[in-house]
Formats: sequence, structure tokens, C-alpha cells
Amino acid sequence: MPAAVLVVQHLAADSSGAYLVTCLARHTTLRCQLAEHGMPVEPGHLYLAPPDRHLLVSAGRLLVAQGPRENHYRPAADTLFRSAAAHYGARVIGVVLTGMLHDGTAGLEFIKRCGGLALVQDPADAEFPSMPESALRNVAIDDVVPLARLGARLEELVLQPVTEVLPIPEDIQLEAAIAERVVSLGTPAEASQLGRQVPLTCPDCGGSLWQLENGRVLRYRCHTGHAFTADSLLKESQEALEESLWVAIRMLEERKTLLTNMSAQGEGTWSGQPQERIEEIKKHINRLRGFMLTGAAGHPGEASAMAAGPTLTPKEPEEPARDAGRSSPAGSGLWA
Repeated sequence: MPAAVLVVQHLAADSSGAYLVTCLARHTTLRCQLAEHGMPVEPGHLYLAPPDRHLLVSAGRLLVAQGPRENHYRPAADTLFRSAAAHYGARVIGVVLTGMLHDGTAGLEFIKRCGGLALVQDPADAEFPSMPESALRNVAIDDVVPLARLGARLEELVLQPVTEVLPIPEDIQLEAAIAERVVSLGTPAEASQLGRQVPLTCPDCGGSLWQLENGRVLRYRCHTGHAFTADSLLKESQEALEESLWVAIRMLEERKTLLTNMSAQGEGTWSGQPQERIEEIKKHINRLRGFMLTGAAGHPGEASAMAAGPTLTPKEPEEPARDAGRSSPAGSGLWA
């Protein structure tokens, strides 16, 4: 394939990417490698993002960085897609494969805004369809392909010439530079270049959030670099609310136990008439517990995210431009 393939897979921070690289190498003639900082981006090579590190590209080389998480992921598909779109524009194909939650959706939009192509695995064919479904809801996807046909489809697309080259939007360039640590959103004035400050706090660091104004996917970013789609931020707030309510239940249980013990010992203000107060606390506990167990505080049973990563393919400079009919995969990383 006359393209490089960059892959993000959501892996545990303490896992080893080498095993997955070995597995991939059994099924392709592409040269499969665990990405290392400074490696050249070469056609015919597959680069897997290391666990707990973002994978980016700049000036024809790989950047492997421990930057802020995006959508609570590191590595994140959105980070890779944005970086590829900012540096390779219409020569990028983004692919989103099976996976849970929303990573890759905003990244596919970055690629589309820069003239590249966006593909997703057919949700009916995906073991975990929520990542492809999220992309389909929010982005004008070029092609929806079952996994068994995806390789052949990519081979077709990377051979098509790129005829239309769009200017790279300034906001995508700035966000890519932030992820590469070239610049940072250190002040409100710098953050305001991307959006407006809103009365929300970052679930990762507690800082203020800015609502980003560009693109159709509603997104937020804090000045330290954490970034979220609205869907992922909503999930984070649900989990924080659930945790706070369970803490409240625990504290009420402890208060009830303490009052009961004080009453038994005949001590303190409540020693004479504790029962009414204890019964009142029991009612609060039962209401909160019922509220939590029915899922009213959010979705307590909702699974955390695990995605089969995105694929980006950067096309070589000689490579052609994008056809109106071409599709771009977003998910793992494919460059065409």
C-alpha cells in the first residue's frame, strides 16, 4: 500500500503494545512497528500508538507524547486524526472501527474539514457499535464498510488522486500545535482564540472549560489541554454525580450508626430522643438508594469505554488528491 497506516487502540496504561504489533504482523505485508518518537512516516508501514501515549505526526515524523487526555483517553483517536489532518490535509483517510463511546467522532470531522475522507465500520458488523454510530450521527461519512471489505476499500482509495486541496482551518492548526506542546492555552486570552468560556469545569483537572466554536461536533477544552466532546463530558458528569451520591449515602449511614450508638450509651444531645432523627436519616438513605438503583442519577450500569482504535492513512506527497466519491476512514489511523 502506498500509504502509512497509523493505529490508535485503547489499551490499558500498563499493557504492552508489542503483543498487538506481533498479532497484526501475522495478517499483513505492511511492516508493523510500535511507534517511537521521531520515527519517519513511511508508506507500507503500520505504526501502533504505544499504551498511555498519544500518537501524532509533524514534518513527516511521528511524535509520541504523554499529553493531556482527550475524551479521557490516551492515546486518543481524536488527537491522532487532528494531527494528521493539520499536517496532511486532503491526503488523510480516517477510519473508525468497533469501540465504545465517542472517541474518533470529532477527529473524523477534523479530517473532513481539511478535505480528507471519513470511513466507519458498519455498526451492524461491529462488536461494539457505539463509536461508528456516534461518527455516523455527527459527521458526513464518506463510506460505511463491513470489516471484511475494509482492507480492499482502503487499497482502492489510496490509489485515487487527491484533486481538491483545502486550506487547513486555523482552529485545527492551533489545536494540533497545543497537542504537540508547541503552544499552550495558558491564559484566557489564548483560550478565547478557540471558543468562549462557559460555567463548566474540567472533570480531569477542575479547570475552567471553553466551548469550542468551530465544526458541527459540540466540544470543550480546558487551558491545560484536556478536551471532550459534549457526549463524553456528559458521561463524565454522570459518573461524578453517581460517585457524589454514593458518598452522601455512606455519610448518612455513618451518621445514623453514630446516633444509634450515642443513644445506646445515653450520651450527647440526641441521647434522649434519637429515634425520630434516626428514622428521618433512614428515609433519606432509602430515597437516595432507590434513586441510584433505578439509574435516575445517570446510567450507573453503563460500561466504560474501550475502543478498537482508529486508523489513519497519510498519503505520500506524490499521492493524488481526493475524489468527490472517495471515503476516508477514521478510527485506527490510515494515511493515503
